[in-house]
Amino acid sequence: MKTHAVRILDALGVPYCLRRFKATELSAEEAAEALDVPLASVVKTLVLRGDRTGVMRVCLPGTKRLSLKKLAAASGNKHVGLLPVEDLFRLTGYLRGGVSPLGGHRTHPVYCDKSVMDLSHILINGGMRGLQIDLAPQALVQVAGAVVADLDEEGA
Repeated sequence: MKTHAVRILDALGVPYCLRRFKATELSAEEAAEALDVPLASVVKTLVLRGDRTGVMRVCLPGTKRLSLKKLAAASGNKHVGLLPVEDLFRLTGYLRGGVSPLGGHRTHPVYCDKSVMDLSHILINGGMRGLQIDLAPQALVQVAGAVVADLDEEGA
């Protein structure tokens, strides 16, 4: 079964590899362990809402913590906060643990932590639990139209 995220990559001719695992914990740590890859290469997608710009998706390596202050500044908001889990499907078309930065019910701005660009390849959620897309970080940024910024809580 191809998800919306996978169909987008296919339509654009972007090279990728699908990686599957049995997801129970719905975490980047679980994906890294199951797929035997470094946690830093598993890029989690968080969904937040800004007070001025609305819903956005944020891509962050599994080893990083999001700075809400830095995201607010990068996205032109005064305040940002995580979207309640009960609103995820309605606003993105994805369930918790299956949110992809690509596709979904609506298009949202995507922000990527700059450390993602230091990796040769990353794994992003493919749009369903237990499905990861292995691709180049530059491909993600290009396809998603992502803004790359310092979003890490501990970054300089």
